[in-house]
Amino acid sequence: MAIRKAEAVWQGTLKEGSGTFKGGSGALEGGYSFKTRFEEDKSMTNPEELVGAAHAGCYVMFLSAQLTNAGFTPTRIHATAEIDFGRDDKGPVLNSITLTVEAVVPGVSAEQFHELAEKSKAGCPISRALAAVPLTLNATLSS
Repeated sequence: MAIRKAEAVWQGTLKEGSGTFKGGSGALEGGYSFKTRFEEDKSMTNPEELVGAAHAGCYVMFLSAQLTNAGFTPTRIHATAEIDFGRDDKGPVLNSITLTVEAVVPGVSAEQFHELAEKSKAGCPISRALAAVPLTLNATLSS
């Protein structure tokens, strides 16, 4: 397997400063700030949004592989990751992640789909990396 690389730089104080990040491939880069992370400023991204995007992307690929290995060809799998970012007695924390998944998979039964969706919840590499964060899966099979 490959080694993936990303980098980040922060300049200034926590509240007045800002940061930039970029992935090693060059396909991903952007900025973030205190306001985009701890307030409702939507002018840039934040680390939690990036975690959510990575988790949703990883999950749909893993579920696609599970379905394909079981003999089903998914038409479409859409996942949304909702990151509950809050505070505990140690500071900022990811309280929980909710993955909401909707899939169109011809020929699969609801029972088979849900079994593979749960298997993917446990097996996706990002899910495994975030195992300390409670993860809820809402998976729906559509036609």
